[in-house]
Amino acid sequence: MKTRVAVCAAVCVVVALLCQGISVSEEKAARPVIVLQKESSYSPVIEEPFEEVMKKDLAAKPGRMKRHMELLNGRYDLSKKVTDEVTMSGGKPLPVGPTARLKDGLTWDKIDAMTPEQIREKGVFPYLPLPHPVHEVGGMVLPDMVLKQLPRLKRFDMDFDLPEWFLPEFPPPMYLTTHKDMGDVSQGQLVTIDNYYRIFNGLLNPKQLEGLRLLVTQFPQQQFNATEDRKSEKPSLGVSCFDCHANGHTDAATHLVGDIRPQANRNRIDVPTLRGVNVQRLFGSQRGLKSVEDFTEFEQRAAYFDGDPLTAAKKGANILERGSQVHFMAEFQALLDFPPAPKLDPFGRLIKGKATESELKGEAVFFGKGRCAECHPAPYYTDNSMRDLQVEKFYAPQTIEGQYIRAEGPIKTFPLRGIKDSPPYLHDGRLLTLDDTVEFFNLVLDLKLNQQEKKDLTSFMRQL
Repeated sequence: MKTRVAVCAAVCVVVALLCQGISVSEEKAARPVIVLQKESSYSPVIEEPFEEVMKKDLAAKPGRMKRHMELLNGRYDLSKKVTDEVTMSGGKPLPVGPTARLKDGLTWDKIDAMTPEQIREKGVFPYLPLPHPVHEVGGMVLPDMVLKQLPRLKRFDMDFDLPEWFLPEFPPPMYLTTHKDMGDVSQGQLVTIDNYYRIFNGLLNPKQLEGLRLLVTQFPQQQFNATEDRKSEKPSLGVSCFDCHANGHTDAATHLVGDIRPQANRNRIDVPTLRGVNVQRLFGSQRGLKSVEDFTEFEQRAAYFDGDPLTAAKKGANILERGSQVHFMAEFQALLDFPPAPKLDPFGRLIKGKATESELKGEAVFFGKGRCAECHPAPYYTDNSMRDLQVEKFYAPQTIEGQYIRAEGPIKTFPLRGIKDSPPYLHDGRLLTLDDTVEFFNLVLDLKLNQQEKKDLTSFMRQL
């Protein structure tokens, strides 16, 4: 019945047009054509030969990186400033700051006294979201320190942007909950498919060893694969989980989150450490995954391919079997431990006989005036929740280097155990040092900490 009505209606329209002396084709031509100018949710289709794409990218690369590094140098003091007073777990000196360049002759005391409205109006917020090195392109980018050992991961269209002294040590130590007496079980080596069996045979059960094998096995990824739209000069088997989560930690590789569109709205993401995932319950860039098993499976099905399952099918998606492969990988990841913290007691608090006066004062700030413990309670210094910091009240929406700076929504409360080993900080790496982190939260949460309290708080967090 509905079909008959539709046909009759169409006939009536045609008859009416003919009675007016207008042909149907003329009426169609007279209609205004409305084209929706909207970005597609899917990756662009590459129609040029690989050699032409690579040639264009190589030509564009110097200009792209010059633009981006001018932005970074305008925001931060990127010179090498480190301390040997406290080092990362493997001995690398810690970067010190704050590194943010304040505008208009402001000091930290002056900007701390301003309201969010004043900061927004004057455009002087020092910690705007950090764009990807080439935000309109995006994709996985790894630091030079990684590329020296894994040159297959070098992109021809862009470089990593942050200096090495702001990054974790590489390769980082690996700590296991089952072998705490051994310290660094990786023996100072980068764990790869070439050496994992020699190092871990006898330390892990067969399931865990198979899980580790999968974590160091290369699988196709959006930028590193065998297709013509890759971003490595040579065809590649892909990347492994541990290429970014080096030794179960992080090497500060960067990417864009896979679950936001359009491209300009996607957030840069700093690869988080996998240490201590056994005590965490939220995973993924938007923290919508509730177990490390969910995260492991999601990475292979979607995140490796910028959240586009169509290109995943083209490039070679690796669909892991949940009951064995995913389970085995997750079982190994659950063994990854936080680094030693010799000044903490079993409840995650400072031991008075071992801590300095500044560290003890910093602990008091952390659990008191600083309000840090409201989201980061001991002993692991996370509440496994999310918070919306409402940072957008400090700046107007704007586009910077292809990224639309807007309200970012809730982010995960990351564990602070071992935090000194994991610079840079926040989900996009915009806070280069722990000093920057203290300044950021002091401003965003309106804590009104004085300079000594900030220094003491940083001293405390270096012991976690």
